[in-house]
Amino acid sequence: MDWLLNLLDPTWWLTILGAFATVGVLAIIFAETGLLLGFFLPGDSLLVAAGIFSSASVAVGMGIEPISLPVLLIGTPLCAIAGAQLGHFLGAKFGRRMFDKPDSKLFKKEHVLRAEEFFEKFGPARAVVLARFVPIVRTFMNPVAGVLEMSPRRFFLWNVIGGVVWTEGLILLGYFLGSRVDPKQIDRYILPGVFLIVLISLIPIFVEVIKSRRAAKALPEPNGKHHRVDMKP
Repeated sequence: MDWLLNLLDPTWWLTILGAFATVGVLAIIFAETGLLLGFFLPGDSLLVAAGIFSSASVAVGMGIEPISLPVLLIGTPLCAIAGAQLGHFLGAKFGRRMFDKPDSKLFKKEHVLRAEEFFEKFGPARAVVLARFVPIVRTFMNPVAGVLEMSPRRFFLWNVIGGVVWTEGLILLGYFLGSRVDPKQIDRYILPGVFLIVLISLIPIFVEVIKSRRAAKALPEPNGKHHRVDMKP
């Protein structure tokens, strides 16, 4: 299982890639958003770690080449957007045949169902943006949007917004941490930083869930009676 833990560890990726870390980050972001089998790759944590290692002091302290911050800020959103566009294209072209395969250690049909429920619950626009911050869902959301016939023009608009906010936000968070934290203690800040940004991004989802539940309670019961609504302040 050590190999699986390594695949999920952004620091391991950046260390083993060495001088090719920048290209590796771009490739992983593209694969995680555009290829179904890329869902197990680190996304959020890799972006934060890449931002951290774009600080020269941290990179030197970890014994790796500093990653170019300008290249990250330009390249990662482009790769995230391109990967998602590929996923949408494949979903629109091949339909549910893309998902017509037996469950395996990597592929689970429940991932597809989860993405579909997310799409239907929040609507196309919000789903495409919010899914960026939800691991696994962000990988399957793009082909699911294609299968469910979200128009390419509309998908592109919200894909760009979600891709830019997701990548730039996490990279800049990482850079902020890297420029202010002792390089020897940087590992302890990567996952908490990712958790914080994902938690903040999930707030709109929690709000929508609460609103949906309240709306469901206000609906009339099958026997024609209405739920009691307390009008007191």
